[in-house]
Amino acid sequence: MTAHHSIRAVHPGEVLREDVLPAVKLSKAAIARALGISRQHLYDILNERQPVSAEMAVRFGKLLGNGPRLWINLQRNYDLAVAESRVDVSGIPTLEAETD
Repeated sequence: MTAHHSIRAVHPGEVLREDVLPAVKLSKAAIARALGISRQHLYDILNERQPVSAEMAVRFGKLLGNGPRLWINLQRNYDLAVAESRVDVSGIPTLEAETD
């Protein structure tokens, strides 16, 4: 089975920056306050310099009403896509279980 890389991995910060926050009529400072985080931490996520941790996923999920799983799954999918593009596995064999 081959992996399809036609869909670009999207950092959750991009989703927040491009789609979610423009629809929310609050300043970034007000959002950071509501989340209980510093403005810098929010900016680092929005600018894709920091990942969305499990704790941040819980915060975003509560604030935005869509639950933490969306945010943690976006981060996981992004991290996996980045790793698959960077890690050379050509020298690693694939083991197969022996059958009797």
